[in-house]
Amino acid sequence: MGGDHAPLQTVLGAVDAAAAGLDVVLVGDRARLDPILAEHDARLPVVHAPEAVEMGEDPAAAIRLKKQASVTVAARMVSAGDADGMVSAGSTGAALAAAAIVVGRIPGVSRPAIAAIVPAGIPTVVLDVGANLDVRPTHLAQFGVMGSVLAQIYLDRSSPTVGLLNIGEEAGKGRVLEKEAHALLEAAPIHFLGNVEGRDLGRGTVDVMVTDGFTGNVLLKSIEGIARLVGRMVVESLAEAAEADGAVAAATATVMPHLMALRHRIDPDAFGGAHLIGTKGTVVIAHGSSSRFAIANAVRLAAEGAEQGLVAKIEAGLGG
Repeated sequence: MGGDHAPLQTVLGAVDAAAAGLDVVLVGDRARLDPILAEHDARLPVVHAPEAVEMGEDPAAAIRLKKQASVTVAARMVSAGDADGMVSAGSTGAALAAAAIVVGRIPGVSRPAIAAIVPAGIPTVVLDVGANLDVRPTHLAQFGVMGSVLAQIYLDRSSPTVGLLNIGEEAGKGRVLEKEAHALLEAAPIHFLGNVEGRDLGRGTVDVMVTDGFTGNVLLKSIEGIARLVGRMVVESLAEAAEADGAVAAATATVMPHLMALRHRIDPDAFGGAHLIGTKGTVVIAHGSSSRFAIANAVRLAAEGAEQGLVAKIEAGLGG
């Protein structure tokens, strides 16, 4: 029920995911969901949840007060084992609160983190990208372990490399936070390569970038904005050149399909969302402006996490 284009795009994305072979259950207000399903001649099971957490509400308070909010009901299904995972495109704070309060944290995890797979260039796992604005060095060390497990599953890396996002490569760079986290990451059971910079993203320097949620969120949204800006500038430049020169127009027609394919590769909707890792269940946070395409991919991301035993592997990694 949450998101800029909900419930229509959410329902249609779920329908697409089901058509691809995934077992999807909608959680929300049946009075609003059933007509959409009927209009598109689609059939999906609906678990009725008449309430929703609005964007302006205090997330933790809303989760405790609104027992029938869709995100709360979905979290209870995951906690009870009635669902293998949940996807939410609504209030990120509400999804975080539902995951922490209802689903619960993996023993030993201080702070669950949102881990995004950034598709630009060589895909890289970046965490945290918004769950924890203020962190301690021990949290960053845990993020490194959890991100390493995610990279094993989604990037198919047997020994993922991990870097600490910083303002320089030298070990002594950064705030006290980064300096102390550097030492803890070196001692962690991961392949830690040291500090990395923002320009290393997508270059294959490391498979996992660790940072606090404030920095990670700014980094992620900056990448999305720059990708869209550059793409638009390239298309506009080609269009202007094509109007002035027939030969350029023919070349543009040849190049355009390749540009569209490149645009698809760097489109954040291609992954659909980001895992909230460190909880006892599979939870995927989708973008608030998620399209039908993004929702379908977010459901696929959650299904892959559940099938691959993401939660159990993170728990084993932290135990090691």
